[in-house]
Amino acid sequence: MSTSESHASANQTTADAANPFNENELTHRFAPIFARIAEGAVEREQNRELAYAPVEWLREAGYTKLRVPKRYGGEGISLKAFFALVTRLGEADSNLPQILRVHGGFIESLLENGDESLRDRWFTRIAQGQIIGGAVSERTGVTNNSVRLTQNDGTWYLDGEKYYTTGTLYADWVDVTAHDGESDVRVLVKTDAPGLARIDDWDGFGQRLTGSGTARFDHVPVSLDNLYRRYNASEPRRNSLLTAYYQALHVANLAGISRAALRDAVAFTQRKTRTFGIPGESNPRDNPLVHRVVGRLASLAYSTQSISASLASAIDEVSVARQEGRTDEQTYVRLDIQTFQAQQIVIEQTLQAATLLFEVGGASATSETRRFDRYWRNARVLASHNPAIIREAAIGDFYLNGTAHKERFGVARNPEVLTAVAQL
Repeated sequence: MSTSESHASANQTTADAANPFNENELTHRFAPIFARIAEGAVEREQNRELAYAPVEWLREAGYTKLRVPKRYGGEGISLKAFFALVTRLGEADSNLPQILRVHGGFIESLLENGDESLRDRWFTRIAQGQIIGGAVSERTGVTNNSVRLTQNDGTWYLDGEKYYTTGTLYADWVDVTAHDGESDVRVLVKTDAPGLARIDDWDGFGQRLTGSGTARFDHVPVSLDNLYRRYNASEPRRNSLLTAYYQALHVANLAGISRAALRDAVAFTQRKTRTFGIPGESNPRDNPLVHRVVGRLASLAYSTQSISASLASAIDEVSVARQEGRTDEQTYVRLDIQTFQAQQIVIEQTLQAATLLFEVGGASATSETRRFDRYWRNARVLASHNPAIIREAAIGDFYLNGTAHKERFGVARNPEVLTAVAQL
């Protein structure tokens, strides 16, 4: 692609990213779908019923292409508008944002990629409704690339196994990390390819329906047309929004869980006629102690949603600045630290909300028919993806010593970039 074409593409992407899509219009548009998803959330949880139908509803409604630029057939909405929807979807069922997390991250990686032919090919497919899942991580700590890409009689094959393959059960393509004997590669494989087994063996106590279990590759044929990256694990990584994006999506999802805890506390209390076994007290909605609990839940929901929205705005600003060539290493260091700071508070407050919910109803709130426990379990699993204690230490080291974190999607930082703590 020529320089002029590259600039034209970047400018159009900037225009799409800055699209002032009305968040209220989007919320209104997707409200019926989110309500439908929420209606079946408890039953799916109780029966371990995978969320195939909700994913299809979202696909049909265009949710999976919202961030794809308009010129490829998407809607090109801002990250701020998108994360606001993630929170509402997380309120309906927190499995769904996580199921589509890799899909969204793949879109963001394409937005950062300068290969127009790659973007055209995959954005067009996504705009047509195709969904991307991931097979990147493994159980072992020895390597993240035990999957091998080898050649036999002119055909390339994948062999090996991945775990934590979130969303792959629901996807049309799986994004795989592998090793070809010389370097690490990223390659996309159709989920119906012969030899590929997707197994629902995720055994976490929360986020049970995310399909985060095993993907097994048994001589799976690969088209090299779908090999889109070659790299060495030890090489410096490029500056990227992906660390902030992936964690901000968890933050938005957690904010949705806080909203759900408030929603259910209010609905439960308004219908209840017996309170705490105190003589003369028969209407919980008039009990000052219940007022305090609901007031606290409302405040926690407001706080987590506000922090998520603020973080989304910050990522949006960097995304636009990146397309305009106005970012440097400090930009990404500051943004990642800001993201980690948001995580610390939103995780803590969401777990508090998920526990406090039980204070409005006593023993009856623990009924299996309601599954209020899923909020704490789901929030705890989301919080455990990237341990908060490690992130908190990284924040402190940055403020005290100007040290950048060592993150998967980060890049080796030049010492002169970190000589002073940035103002956030």
